[in-house]
Amino acid sequence: MDKEKTGEYIRNLRKKKGWTQMQLAEQLHISDKAVSKWERGVSHS
Repeated sequence: MDKEKTGEYIRNLRKKKGWTQMQLAEQLHISDKAVSKWERGVSHS
């Protein structure tokens, strides 16, 4: 799975839950900036 598809998958799951990037970040104990990067396919770490 490439970075763009992974990002799209994460975004789709998050939106199905009705969560913002901040809410997902809080659940994972990471920054909302990290979630944004994941969803854009910029970074996986």
